[in-house]
Amino acid sequence: MSEHKVTQELYDEIQAYALARYEDGGWDVIVECIDGPGEMYELLHDEYTDRPDPTNLEEAIERLRDVVSVWADRQADARNSAF
Repeated sequence: MSEHKVTQELYDEIQAYALARYEDGGWDVIVECIDGPGEMYELLHDEYTDRPDPTNLEEAIERLRDVVSVWADRQADARNSAF
């Protein structure tokens, strides 16, 4: 069984991408809550399918889009229900 992991380089690339989009709904959660390659792996790895783990920034972004979208929706709901 091979070891699956997110490299420090890929983690840094994802964090830089997310930081550049910090105000774009949901990407702030990546910046603020995902601390290190191990946590990023847990977010990116799909244990329920045979999809390979992302190995580059483009693949990682594609995998993160759905979850970032959910966080953006939740943030919008929280703002809209504040009053």
